[in-house]
Amino acid sequence: MDTIKVDIDVDAGSISVHNTGKGIPIEIHAKEGIYIPELIFGHLLTSSNYDDDQRKVTGGRNGYGAKLANIYSTEFIVETADAVSRKKYKQVFSANMSKRGAAKITDNKAGAEWTRITFKPDFERFGMRGLDADTVALLYKRVYDMAGAVHDVKVVLNGERLKIKNFKAYVEMYAKAAAEMNGKKAAAAGPLIGASETGPGAGKPTIIYERFSDRWEVAFCPSDGQFNQVSFVNAIATTKGGTHVEHIAKQLVEGIGEVVKKKNKSVALKPFQVRRAALQLG
Repeated sequence: MDTIKVDIDVDAGSISVHNTGKGIPIEIHAKEGIYIPELIFGHLLTSSNYDDDQRKVTGGRNGYGAKLANIYSTEFIVETADAVSRKKYKQVFSANMSKRGAAKITDNKAGAEWTRITFKPDFERFGMRGLDADTVALLYKRVYDMAGAVHDVKVVLNGERLKIKNFKAYVEMYAKAAAEMNGKKAAAAGPLIGASETGPGAGKPTIIYERFSDRWEVAFCPSDGQFNQVSFVNAIATTKGGTHVEHIAKQLVEGIGEVVKKKNKSVALKPFQVRRAALQLG
């Protein structure tokens, strides 16, 4: 996979996700007797990746979230192109997955490979009238998250490629936005806060970044006075942190403590005091 395209149509109330990864096999499942795309997206209890004791580099339950999206949508469209069978597949589900249209299968002479899911959430079930501003902002954030967390993949949002090529660029964007927001808060609070250090037009935030391996990337910078973290595991946002964040934070806290102690042996700096010094992890 080298490209992910996301289109969010507020007026139509629809969301479309397209990727250029390997297409879904367009063939009848030997045991279930139905096409594999329909089995994956339109039938329950057909997911995988349930063994939490197994060592893996992917997250979620393969196919589980897509079925839930289908169940909570008024319309759910599955499209895929399979290079092996040289076929394209399209099927429309509706009424919370209770109705499924006949699969439309056409030729794929070019041998393209991709999958696209388009769905219209059942807003009434969520007490909503459509895609409100907060929901759209959250969806946009998740697309930006993907651009930073998924390696070597172009991410396109509503026809425009995001200018985030890697995790470091994502961190820089995030830190800059946070600094500008803090600067605006400081300016609103009064001239004694020192807004000029972090407000609009201020210098680039100081960021220390390191990529240790294909699976570990870490960045940190000064925060606004409290410990904050932004983290991902297998490209899944871990908004509440976890042992992976504590693993890095502990090393930072101990390292800073050692440096302070060497410079001033009379200072007994405790770990919680270092954490309160506002490290922001990525």
